[in-house]
Amino acid sequence: MNFHAVRAIYLFEMARTWRTLMQSVISPVISTSLYFVVFGAAIGSRIQQVEGISYGAFIVPGLIMLSLLTQSVSNASFGIYFPKFTGTIYELLSAPVSHIEIVVSYVGAAATKSIVLGLIILATACLFVPMHIDHPLLMILFLVLTAVTFSLFGFIIGIWADGFEKLQLVPLLIITPLTFLGGSFYSTQILPPFWRTVTLFNPVVYLISGFRWSFYGISDVSIGVSLAMTAVFLALFLGVVMWIFKTGYRLKS
Repeated sequence: MNFHAVRAIYLFEMARTWRTLMQSVISPVISTSLYFVVFGAAIGSRIQQVEGISYGAFIVPGLIMLSLLTQSVSNASFGIYFPKFTGTIYELLSAPVSHIEIVVSYVGAAATKSIVLGLIILATACLFVPMHIDHPLLMILFLVLTAVTFSLFGFIIGIWADGFEKLQLVPLLIITPLTFLGGSFYSTQILPPFWRTVTLFNPVVYLISGFRWSFYGISDVSIGVSLAMTAVFLALFLGVVMWIFKTGYRLKS
């Protein structure tokens, strides 16, 4: 492992965060705060509790997961797309840096940004609602696994995209709707049986459910299933990334 190369690429990507501080950190935090204000005040006044948890506290894991998923995908996709766009990707591919080191650098930087943002949003949430974390280690585990998994997904999108509009296509039209329909603002247990079954085909349900369990010990699916599904997504995206470098898909053309 060429740690000097990994460190150089990682630090370069992390430095980009400071150059785009408004877009990378401040904007997501403000957007999430507005969710707390709007949903907490408007809906929270009508729904006092969900499974014994105040509604404001109940939506915290879902809101953190919403930002974590979208920012992981965006950070990783933009990070690898710009070298393709400027042509510097060929210098990177010809350098004495392995494919694993390239993935670790870009995905590691994207995941780090998302995790830091998630922790900032968590700290911000404490200003709006009283809350607690029953299983802090498991919460960190879910935070890291989810950030890495969807940073890999974003890396794939960055390789696949041949225009800036495609970079926004998946986060806006797929990730965000799936997160809203995955139990971010409600428990899937309140749905009719048919729609509850349909919801189980939404992969984000398992991420939000497991993350919420780490906070309050309540979930829509068992914690074991949530961890297993997260591991499956991680393995799937990792396999796709390996295939991309093996075949040179959209890297050598």
